Amino acid sequence: MARLARLYVPDQPQHVILRGIGQQSAFLDDADYALFIDSLKTAARDHHLSVHAYVLLPNCVHLLVTPRDETSLPKTMQAVGRRYVAYFNRRHGRRGTLWEGRYRATVFEGVQYFLACSRLIESSPVRQQLVAAPEQYRWSSYAHHIGLTLDPLVTDHPLYWALANTPFERQRAYKELCEQPLDQRTVDALQQATLKGWVLGSETYRAWAAREANRRISPLQRGRPRKVRLA
Repeated sequence: MARLARLYVPDQPQHVILRGIGQQSAFLDDADYALFIDSLKTAARDHHLSVHAYVLLPNCVHLLVTPRDETSLPKTMQAVGRRYVAYFNRRHGRRGTLWEGRYRATVFEGVQYFLACSRLIESSPVRQQLVAAPEQYRWSSYAHHIGLTLDPLVTDHPLYWALANTPFERQRAYKELCEQPLDQRTVDALQQATLKGWVLGSETYRAWAAREANRRISPLQRGRPRKVRLA
């Protein structure tokens, strides 16, 4: 069976997961993390990919992005992969691939899932017990969203701006939102949709996305088509 094209719906956000092969570490020190972020920043600018949230974990990368066109995300990930893997292998004396196959990604309904996805990404270091609080983790966009730093990699999304009228109010509102527990059903839905690559959203949104997408947005029904009896 032919491999489906990367799912793309114009102007819609996507959650992206890139895993290290065999859950091995893809980052061994600060220089590795910094080089990956620089590679991502350059590639995203060159291929018109807006990065709204991110986290680099020792064996995994999560991104929240909006591609400008159908090639923005795949070309960005390809450029980052080429530069970073060559650097990592040369620096650490290894050979071969670093990532577990292709990156995983899905399109989702922003109004319902955008802020939850951003929070899911930026809370990952706490859930993995790498730090006690998200602001303690250096390699994520959380510090940008609560006003501790200005991250040139991040493009603020309109749904983040809609939290409040001023930067200080937005940052405070986002921090207060992140202090609330995430709904586990939402977390599971985002993770499963991303791993499987199918659109996530309400029935109305999915019907709209099916008309706008570059390919089908959900798996085909299993089994043979039902026969229709003619009168």
